[in-house]
Amino acid sequence: MKEAIKKADILIEALPYIKKFHKKIFVIKYGGSILGEERVRSSVLEDIAFLKFAGIRPIVVHGGGPNITEKLKESGIETDFFQGMRVTDKKTLAVVEEELNNLNSLIANEIETHSVKTKKFRRQNALLQVEKKKADIDLGYVGNIIDFDREQLEKVLAGSIPVICPMGLSKEGEAFNINADEVAYFLASKLAAEKLVILTDVPGVMRNSKDEDSLISTINLSQAEALIKNQIVSEGMIPKIRAAASAVESGVKKAHIVDAKISHALLLEIFTKQGICTEIVK
Repeated sequence: MKEAIKKADILIEALPYIKKFHKKIFVIKYGGSILGEERVRSSVLEDIAFLKFAGIRPIVVHGGGPNITEKLKESGIETDFFQGMRVTDKKTLAVVEEELNNLNSLIANEIETHSVKTKKFRRQNALLQVEKKKADIDLGYVGNIIDFDREQLEKVLAGSIPVICPMGLSKEGEAFNINADEVAYFLASKLAAEKLVILTDVPGVMRNSKDEDSLISTINLSQAEALIKNQIVSEGMIPKIRAAASAVESGVKKAHIVDAKISHALLLEIFTKQGICTEIVK
């Protein structure tokens, strides 16, 4: 009986959040190594299906860096990076698109096992409009998102979960690869999303990367930049914090950096008072 009452208490704790977020848009960025771990992926996609049944409108933007890197190695194609961006020629772009499409199908199909409809968005859907990204060197077919087909996306949101591959088309009809964090931030900002959630493989933002007890649960915009400036956070966490902070600055209510390795981390972060990872607020 005590166990049953405990479960009921958990449901009651979630109720005000379910009411508050009804019909709100959550943009969820999912990629990296956690995309390839079946146990983690199963938990994450089950949580996303739960959000849909709870009346929330989730949008999934996925990456696929580790899968792409592995496939390029298998294909004997050398790949270079510049400031964290993959230099992408025609051969590389073909491998990138193939792997992203495979992951797109994997995510959408696994979500649908929970009786939730999805819509796969790929390059040919022309959802994302891009221009060639400018940098100190020629990055090749790396794009910068500048617009999206709002009508197409909002029509799908009414009944399905959009699963978006980070590839877009230029005005000239050329295909470009886009950073998935940038796509998630852009869509969340333009859609005035309630939340941007960046799933990762660390507990959140920590003052000491080797000490999980140093987790920072809440960060405001000025603190976010100070953490970067003072080198408290570095490397892969920097673009995540900047994407989250930029989204909040652009009108997203809250951004969250969530450790997907924790079972049902997404639900624990969204539907509990304390949360379990890091939130970025204005």
